[in-house]
Amino acid sequence: MEVDLRSDTVTKPTKGMLEAMFAAEVGDDVYKEDPTVNRLEERVAAYFGKQKALFFPSGSMANQAAIKLHTNPGEQVICDKYAHVYNYEGGGASFNSGVSCKLIDGYRGMFTAEQVKESINPPDFYHSPLTKLVAVENTTNKGGGACWDHQEIRKIRTVCDENNLGLHLDGARIWNALVQKGEDPRFYGEIFDTISVCFSKGLGAPIGSMLIGNEELMSGAIRIRKIFGGGMRQLGYLAAAANYALDHHIKRLGEDHKHAQELSAVLAKMDFIKVVEPTETNIIIFELENGIDEGSFNQKLLDQGVKIISMGSNKLRMVTHLDYTSEMHDYVLNVVTGLEF
Repeated sequence: MEVDLRSDTVTKPTKGMLEAMFAAEVGDDVYKEDPTVNRLEERVAAYFGKQKALFFPSGSMANQAAIKLHTNPGEQVICDKYAHVYNYEGGGASFNSGVSCKLIDGYRGMFTAEQVKESINPPDFYHSPLTKLVAVENTTNKGGGACWDHQEIRKIRTVCDENNLGLHLDGARIWNALVQKGEDPRFYGEIFDTISVCFSKGLGAPIGSMLIGNEELMSGAIRIRKIFGGGMRQLGYLAAAANYALDHHIKRLGEDHKHAQELSAVLAKMDFIKVVEPTETNIIIFELENGIDEGSFNQKLLDQGVKIISMGSNKLRMVTHLDYTSEMHDYVLNVVTGLEF
């Protein structure tokens, strides 16, 4: 049996999603004439209680556009040391926007309002970069799918307001947090100036993300997307996939969370595992005992058809998803419990 647990991006469109894509009404989205895209953008903006949304080909591009909207060259973004915008977007913040990142040593990709306050450079001290933006990631990728606390987010909003800072949410996997904690998406629209969301992580769409915000801030987003090369023509086929995902694939994320928690519990019992990080959603991060080579560990799994990914420093990651069936789940549990070192 072949099982791919490297990421929730490895899924393929379902039959229903493909049918929705084939049936999509399309136009030229560069001219903003694709009706399926326009309806989806209106839907997602309203879902979070915002005025505008814009479709992007990737979450990285949406995040990078947000940074550029909020900043000018020479300024600084505050984020966690685990943040996707810092670790996994190719240095885009510096390349695309000419900004630096002030890294917070948080917990599993999350930080406190007090840490934000301590990280702000004095605005009248012209020797240091001008702090302009705070970026929050929910759920946290490198932090193992952790979900942020609402009260702490509110406190961070207050710090941003007091210091004239923008607040951006990298919500690539916000759907997982919404399901796991039973949250109202409009909370995020109320708190954050901009929000990026992804349809190809967890929700099973083949391509697509969105950047969401209020009218004034988002007025420059389409120009930035054009500069980044993100303008697309008959985009409605992809928008139809995202729309189908919103209709059919959000509630079922609870199944992924359940599978992940069961995998986490089994891994925690293995004597070759040093620690398994808390598992809230669909990401399991664990660390091997000293002396056990992660390459050898990965190879043992590969020999039995199971793909996972290394996070470095003897840490590994598994991610459950739409295409990970109950049959696969039972198989992986048996493979893990049968490993010997």
